[in-house]
Amino acid sequence: MSMKRNPVRILWTLLAVSVLQCAGAVEKQRVEHEADLPRFSYTVTGPLETLVRDPVAFDRLAGKIRADIESVLDQYEIADKAALRQRLGSLLQLDFLSGHYDAVLARAEAIRALEEKPADKLLSGLRVRAMALAAQQSGAINSPAYFDAVGRSIKEQLDPLPFAVIANEIRAAKAGAEIMGEGLILGSLRDRLQPVVDKNGALSSDLAPALINIRYALVAGLPLKSVLVRTYTDYLDQHKIEKADIWAARNVALPSAGSYTPVRVAIWDSGVDSSLYPGKLLTDASGKPVEIAYDLQARPTTGELFPIPAPVQPKLPELLGRIKGFSDLQSNIDSPEASEVKQFLSSLKPEEFKAMAEQLGLTGNYIHGTHVAGIASEGNPWVRLLIARISFGYTLLPDPCPSQELSDRGVAEVQAVVDFFRRNQVRVVNMSWGGSLKSFEHDLELCGIGNGVEERRVLARKYFDEEKNALTKAFASAPEILFITAAGNSNENASFAETVPAGIVLPNLLTVGAVDKAGDEAPFTSYGPTVLVHANGYQVESFLPGGKRVALSGTSMASPNAANLAAKILAVRPNLKPTEVIAIIRNTADTSADGRRTLINPAKALASLAAH
Repeated sequence: MSMKRNPVRILWTLLAVSVLQCAGAVEKQRVEHEADLPRFSYTVTGPLETLVRDPVAFDRLAGKIRADIESVLDQYEIADKAALRQRLGSLLQLDFLSGHYDAVLARAEAIRALEEKPADKLLSGLRVRAMALAAQQSGAINSPAYFDAVGRSIKEQLDPLPFAVIANEIRAAKAGAEIMGEGLILGSLRDRLQPVVDKNGALSSDLAPALINIRYALVAGLPLKSVLVRTYTDYLDQHKIEKADIWAARNVALPSAGSYTPVRVAIWDSGVDSSLYPGKLLTDASGKPVEIAYDLQARPTTGELFPIPAPVQPKLPELLGRIKGFSDLQSNIDSPEASEVKQFLSSLKPEEFKAMAEQLGLTGNYIHGTHVAGIASEGNPWVRLLIARISFGYTLLPDPCPSQELSDRGVAEVQAVVDFFRRNQVRVVNMSWGGSLKSFEHDLELCGIGNGVEERRVLARKYFDEEKNALTKAFASAPEILFITAAGNSNENASFAETVPAGIVLPNLLTVGAVDKAGDEAPFTSYGPTVLVHANGYQVESFLPGGKRVALSGTSMASPNAANLAAKILAVRPNLKPTEVIAIIRNTADTSADGRRTLINPAKALASLAAH
C-alpha cells in the first residue's frame, strides 16, 4: 500500500514546533475536510538556504504566504481547530520575525483559546510569549538581556502550573532543545525541499510553510538553545514527583491453565522477531511461524523482519542504541545512550542529515512490529500471533513514487492479506499505521509528478480513494474479524484529515487514541468521532528485535494495548462477535471528566464476563 507511512516518529516528535491560531470573519464557507481548502503555489528558484538566511528575499516570499493564509482564514470556517492552529502558527512566526511583538502576544492568546487538550491549554504560546515580552523589554532579540528575560519569563509562567498535567510536554521540550542544531534545521531543507524546487521551480502551500519554520528556528529558536535547556532542566530538577500509574491496577494477566481458548491475533505491521514469542505463535505443520509479507513495491516477498541493507547492518547496534537514547530523552533519563544522541544530533552537519534520517527511519521500521507484538501479547499465554509484514517507506524522498501501477498492487495486497487472515481464522488484527489524502499530495510533489497543485490534488484523490475503498471493502469482507487501528500521531481530527484506517467507519473496526500512564491525553494523539477508546501509548515498554526492552511512545503503542484486551476477552468468550467485543471494551471503559478520553479498563472488562 503506497499510503503507509513510517509509524515510528521518535525523532520528529522531539523536533516538532508547536503552532497556534485565532478566530475570524463572517459569511464564511464551512470546510469539513482538510482537502477541501484551497491550495497555492509559490515560484521559488535557487538555493533555499540562501532564501531563508536573506531577510529581504525571505520577506518577499513570506508576504505572499501570509496573504494566502489570511485569505483562507477570512473566507473559510475550518471545522478542525488543529488546522486553524497550524495556519495561525505560521502567521505568529511571521509576526515574530517581523518584530511585531504586540501581534505575537495577541495571536498567541487567540491560539490558546483554540487548544483542546489540558496540557496544551496551559502551555500554548508560553515560550513565544516569553520571547515577545523579552524583546519588548530589551529592545532586541538575542542579546544577553533578552536571553535572561526569556529564561525568567518561562520560569515564572511554569511555576504556578500543575506539574502532573504538563510533565510530559516539558520533558519533550527539554529533549527537543538538547538535540537542536543547525544541521538538523538545514538538513531537511537541503535534502527534502531543495530537490522539489529543483524539479518543479515552486513549492505548494503544503510545503512552503516549512521555510517559515526553518527561518524561525534559525533566527529565534537556535540562539535560545542553552537558555531553554537550562530553564527546563532546572524546572524538572525541582519537580521529581512521578505521575501515578493507573494501568497497573487495570491490567489483567490470564493464567496459563484453565478453560480458555487460544486466540489468533495478526500483527499487520513491519515484521516481528518471532524468536521472542515462543509458545505465542501460530505455526504451520513444519513448526515455522505463519506469515505473509509484501515489499515496498507492494509485491509478495519473504522474511519476517524488515530487511536491513548490507551497508547498514554493521551500524545496527549503534542505531538501536539511538532508539533507546531518544526514548530516554523523552523520559528525562540521563543515560549513556541519551548523551550520545544529544551529542550526535546537536553537532550534526547539514550534509550528514540525509543518512542520519534515513538510517533512523529504517531502524524504526525494523523494530516497530516486534515492539507492537510484545504489547499485544503481554500477559496472555493464549494468544497465537500471525505475522503480516508490510513495508513502510523510510527515505526523505518517496521511493517508490505514487503511480497507478503501485496503487493497483496496493489494492490487491490489502485484499490478499485480509483473505490470508480469514483462511487462518484470525480473530483480531492490530494495525499501527496509516496514511492520508494529504500524504499522497505531498509524495506527488516531492516526486515532481503532476503539473501544479490542482493536478496533484485530483491525482492524489484518485489514488487515495482507491486504497481507502480497498481497505473498507477488505475489512467488510471479514465481519468475523475485529480490526483495531491507531488514531495517528498528528494531533488532529482523523476524520477532518481523512486519515485511514483511523477515519473509516465499520462495525468491526476500532480506532484507539493514546494517553499516558496517568490517563492524561498524549500530546501527539489524533482524535475525532471515530476515536472510540484510549489506551496507554506513552513510553510503553516492549521488545526490540534481539530481545532488548525499550519504552516507545505513539498511538502505535496504544492500539496493541486495546488489541491485547480484545484477545483476552475472546480467550474467555470465544463466541463473541467483533461488535460485541467492541461493546464490552467501550461499556467497561472510564470516561474522563472533560469527556475527551475513554480509558479502556481490562480489569472491569474481564470481570464483566465473569458476571454474566
